[in-house]
Amino acid sequence: MSTVGRVPVMTLKVTAAIVAGWIAYEGFSAGPIIPTKGDVPTIGHGSTHYESGARVTMADPPITRQRAHELAVNLLEQTYAKCVRDSLGDTPIHPVEFAQAVDFAGQFGCYRWKQSSMASETKAGNYAQACDAYLLYRFAAGFDCSTPGNKRCGGVWTRQLERHQKCEAVQ
Repeated sequence: MSTVGRVPVMTLKVTAAIVAGWIAYEGFSAGPIIPTKGDVPTIGHGSTHYESGARVTMADPPITRQRAHELAVNLLEQTYAKCVRDSLGDTPIHPVEFAQAVDFAGQFGCYRWKQSSMASETKAGNYAQACDAYLLYRFAAGFDCSTPGNKRCGGVWTRQLERHQKCEAVQ
């Protein structure tokens, strides 16, 4: 187990690069949408709830890009990064691995992150296996998003491949 470039996860915060990556993947929607079949409503840059904890509903009014950015920054740091830090305790992690974990938790949820092989392998110091585990998460609403040419959720699989590649690059 190499700890080169790894620091205690509790010292890591959401950076401008993490926010920019999130916004690039999620795009922008002023009004609430359901991004893929079987998903929950999102608004702005993929936000599923507000700072108060209230969930986004399809009846919510539109928001501005500025509000979307505020929601994204807050949710990435206060919800998803906190989830990753809390689940890993004092485990050393590379900032790139942290960024991928926060992105995953943001897309699939904190519960799914905590139950994931990525979390358990990282906590055990099995960093390469944690990277490989991203490839296990290829389903959306029971559909295999890695199916070539699918128009339903291809972005889910593409994002997993990119997470895996970025994670592998720091091993």
